[in-house]
Amino acid sequence: MDARREETAQMHRWALSPFSVTPAANLLSRCISVGAVSQEEIDSASSSQSPAFSPQVQEAEQRIAKQKQLDELQLQLELLRVDQQSADVAHSFHLAQRFQLLQMLSSHLQDVLKEQKRLRQRLMKPLAQTSVSLPAHLHRSVVDSVKLMMDFIETLEEKLSSAHSWTSTKECLSQLDSSITLLLAEAAEIETLSNQILRWKAVGSSQLSDPSSSSSS
Repeated sequence: MDARREETAQMHRWALSPFSVTPAANLLSRCISVGAVSQEEIDSASSSQSPAFSPQVQEAEQRIAKQKQLDELQLQLELLRVDQQSADVAHSFHLAQRFQLLQMLSSHLQDVLKEQKRLRQRLMKPLAQTSVSLPAHLHRSVVDSVKLMMDFIETLEEKLSSAHSWTSTKECLSQLDSSITLLLAEAAEIETLSNQILRWKAVGSSQLSDPSSSSSS
């Protein structure tokens, strides 16, 4: 009982001292005093350069470290992808690519405009100024062919104008027929009205003549 009280008092003194000893340290000191373990073994086990107590624990620590490195690399890769997707369009790299595309498009448009200008000049050039590479004995035939072509064009224009005029004439005739029909209908109506007016006039004159004859008798 006294020994237990002394041990309790000793523990209280350790707790009150500024450099208190933990229960684990107390247990290790007892093991050393008994001879169960030596101080060198404890120092080698607690040193940072010594391996872990168990190879499974060491493998677990290695796996945890590798997984941590892998997570960090994946995070860096994801950040790089986000930076690439949301890159600033005003960056010199993107601007250089767009400038090259604009230059290519501008050169293509210039070539198209030049070709269009040359084609327009060729089309606007009079046919008389163009040199026809024909043998001399065929020049007369070419002139005759041109005359025949001009005559054909004139005849074709006359035929076309006649066809157009025939179409307009048919339309005018149909309009004239409809106008005549309307005129005849109006004439018949006027004739009916005039007959009615004449009958009314005859009836009125007969009524006026009857009182005069009675007064004379």
